[in-house]
Amino acid sequence: MNTSKRQKQRKVLLMGKSGAGKSSMRSIVFSNYVAKDVRRLGATIDVEHSNIKFMGNLMLNLWDCGGQDGFVENYLTHQRAHVFSSVAVLIFVFDIESREFAADVISYSAIIRALSENSPTAAVFVLIHKMDLVQSRLRQQLFEERAEYIRQASEGFRDTVEFFPTSIWDQSLYKAWTQIIYYLIPNARGIEGLLRELAEVVDARELILYERTTCLMVTHVTRGAEGQNPFTDRFERISSILKTHKQSMAKHTGIPAGSANFAEMQIKTGRFMFFITRLTENTNLAASIPPSEQVFNAARVNIALVRPKFAELDIASKPRPAVQQAFAHSADSERWEGHVEGKGKEREKEWEA
Repeated sequence: MNTSKRQKQRKVLLMGKSGAGKSSMRSIVFSNYVAKDVRRLGATIDVEHSNIKFMGNLMLNLWDCGGQDGFVENYLTHQRAHVFSSVAVLIFVFDIESREFAADVISYSAIIRALSENSPTAAVFVLIHKMDLVQSRLRQQLFEERAEYIRQASEGFRDTVEFFPTSIWDQSLYKAWTQIIYYLIPNARGIEGLLRELAEVVDARELILYERTTCLMVTHVTRGAEGQNPFTDRFERISSILKTHKQSMAKHTGIPAGSANFAEMQIKTGRFMFFITRLTENTNLAASIPPSEQVFNAARVNIALVRPKFAELDIASKPRPAVQQAFAHSADSERWEGHVEGKGKEREKEWEA
């Protein structure tokens, strides 16, 4: 295996006490389970390894580690260097209703020390899980209290550890995993730069890039007044809707949920227009634009034109040249202007074909 291949792999540890919900969330995010189906999952024995291809070139080497005391003791003693070396991310899951919370934190602290010794540059994400079991009026306060207690036990990672309240029954799970994936993608800011330029070209209020298989948001660009949108969880809500839609398609067509996808979805109202379409083999692009058929059709055609630029983008390398180059200043500029004037129908027909 050459160096460039190794650079595209990321080792991720998923740890926490037995029954905390680690395997359930992994199955929902990466194996297209729905929440009600995870009840049939058994306890994880030792370590379950998964190599998950994400965004084409990024390989997540996910270690789902059993949380029984005997296994944890083995990780910390006999397998210490093996388990905790070369780790990019540690995801530690706490059960909010655990009756042994103090003991869980002691175990977490021991794991943090092992991680610090073997992978000091790793990122740590703590998911305080099963928040749906807490009364809604108490959730935020309890989450903050637990997070602060855990932070004090995070030693060298105290200033960098990130906390998320999660549940498999709402979009909070997608919000947490979206942040984790964003950290793992080497060239996320480069992708954002290309999206920002594309948003300017198509006059989009918002562009949101989703990974096709998991429906997790990769990144987004928001422009103008859309930055004041009060629905701050809208990206995760769309992830949840897309995932449910994939499940529905799989159920009614017999296609495996991981392979089920759609060509395009459109919503048109008097206040905005919205569509989700395929951008590359591995991504879908959601676009929110002004309520204009002219702008809407131009956006669809120009997204079709820029697809090769995004398809070429290697997430482990430097960003490609600016997206405007996909619309060259001569003939391609006329293509853009011609479409705005209603003369670009041939391009649109090609795209639809």
